[in-house]
Amino acid sequence: MDFVAGDYDVIVIGAGHAGCEAALASSRMGCKTLIITISMDNIALMPCNPAVGGPAKGHLVREIDALGGQMGLNIDKTNIQVRMLNTGKGPAVHSLRAQADKKMYQEEMTKELEAQDNLDVKQAMVEEILVENNVVKGVKTQTGAIFKSRAVILTTGTYLRGKIIIGDFNYLAGPNGLQSSINLSGNLKELGLELLRFKTGTPARVDRRTIDFSKMVEQPGDEKNLFFSFMSKESTQYNYSCWLTYTNEKTHKIIRDNLHRAPMYSGSIEGTGPRYCPSIEDKIVRFSDKASHQIFIEPEGINTYEMYVQGVSTSLPEEVQLAMYRSISGLENVEIMRPAYAIEYDCLNPTQLSLTLETKNIEGLFTAGQINGSSGYEEAAAQGLMAGINAVIKIKGQEPLILKRSDAYIGVLIDDLVTKGTNEPYRMLTSRAEYRLLLRQDNADLRLTEKGWKVGLVKEDRYKQFISKKESISREMLRLSQVMLNPSDQLLRDLLNLKQSSLLKNSISALDLLKRPEITYFDLIEIGYGDKELTNEIYEQVEIQIKYEGYITKQQSQVERFEKIENRIIPQKIDYLNINGLRNEAKQKLSTIKPFSVGQASRISGVSPADISVLLVYLEQQRRKGVYNNEK
Repeated sequence: MDFVAGDYDVIVIGAGHAGCEAALASSRMGCKTLIITISMDNIALMPCNPAVGGPAKGHLVREIDALGGQMGLNIDKTNIQVRMLNTGKGPAVHSLRAQADKKMYQEEMTKELEAQDNLDVKQAMVEEILVENNVVKGVKTQTGAIFKSRAVILTTGTYLRGKIIIGDFNYLAGPNGLQSSINLSGNLKELGLELLRFKTGTPARVDRRTIDFSKMVEQPGDEKNLFFSFMSKESTQYNYSCWLTYTNEKTHKIIRDNLHRAPMYSGSIEGTGPRYCPSIEDKIVRFSDKASHQIFIEPEGINTYEMYVQGVSTSLPEEVQLAMYRSISGLENVEIMRPAYAIEYDCLNPTQLSLTLETKNIEGLFTAGQINGSSGYEEAAAQGLMAGINAVIKIKGQEPLILKRSDAYIGVLIDDLVTKGTNEPYRMLTSRAEYRLLLRQDNADLRLTEKGWKVGLVKEDRYKQFISKKESISREMLRLSQVMLNPSDQLLRDLLNLKQSSLLKNSISALDLLKRPEITYFDLIEIGYGDKELTNEIYEQVEIQIKYEGYITKQQSQVERFEKIENRIIPQKIDYLNINGLRNEAKQKLSTIKPFSVGQASRISGVSPADISVLLVYLEQQRRKGVYNNEK
């Protein structure tokens, strides 16, 4: 029998990385929030790689942190190795990556949720979203419990009709064989939402004691303290190594000989898999000319023998997996603790969402994470944070927080999903961000903390620290511009000779000297012109802003030019079918997506530059007639 079990402002369904950020954001912004999970033991589960960050993904984590989210703080507390990647390249693509103790990560995030004011955590299976007149009213669980709410955020990950596949064997389940959600998929279809079927997978976990590390290349973490959160100060002090090895021709032959048993080739997998994280059998077929592929052996935690075999995701039968792994150098005697598997699941076509991540046809229903067709913990957490923020903003009747492509990688991620859609699990890449020189991981707080403060998620201690940092950078850049260097200064001459940098003929400022690629801020400290009392992050920002000033200015001017069409808002009631001159495909796509701005419209697949010109002319005609002057 149905019964009313509670009344909330916001209900979050699912407690993965998206759900945790959504629930914490909502409750911290003052809304009474409920987060419902199939199992309390699944909170913040890392069912695939036990790591956070990496190229582009590290940028997302820094941005989540700058806005007041939790992921950065949590991985800083629970990592067992940290490395800065791409240090041989420019700062725009530097990426922090941390290996997590996966159990510790879950425990810390669970503790954070349970201790949070305004937030209730409950274990239940949601089977129905309650909707009246296309407005969300709450949810109903498997046991008949009804929870009323003004907004619902769906963050179901890969649990919707999840199916585990290992060779010929398959069964309905979520990640790691956990319970899947079956009936909610049917309810979403009844509500008129279009579902897609995607696939992802994970490698086997193997027993550390059965690995010969002497045949592998050790990959230790960096020695210095590195943090995702701008608030973290103390390192965990763990530095567990990862290990590098390679597949070989024997491995490839085992895979080729068993392709007929691989579900993705036999036709038993219907879902679309991720192009940027392919299974090993897909790699062998697609890159048949390659003699080997990298494999990283990564620890799952400090209190387990389980090791993650990165690079060998597969759905081949279990006995084939064992033969394949044992053909690899260092794994000749390996024992599998958990077999690799593929998982199929339902997700939404994300073009059904607005830029706030609210569904266009059901008011108050938001979605975030893998249900939106993305892959990865970081992509999920970023969407969860934004959905949580915008659900609260909607309830409060305020202007939504929409991050532009020039504001953040989060803006690129969401715009790509809702504007272009995706026909495969979407992964964030640095190449997707056209303004990546501006969107560096080191300046995420300078870009976004003010926005987090304005919506009420960034708290006073973080905001004060941010203001202090901002002022310190400005003061130091001003000081360096006023410090004049004497060409006859012997310490300066010695430094320039050592760095093979041309000697000065005339006096220049310390700021101009720092523009030279070979000169660092620490060099200025060595010769007495730097301020050794400043922190490393201040040094870093001063040096980057000075050295890349010309490039940054050029990219900012590109943003300003683009903002002219990005800020041209399109009224949501516009009838594209009645705009003469638009091609039929453009009419159809624009009517479906309902773009927020002309900039967003220009990125829709199937809308040409000529269509945008027609749209601009139409909008100007309507503006002159006063048709849409008071509408958005």
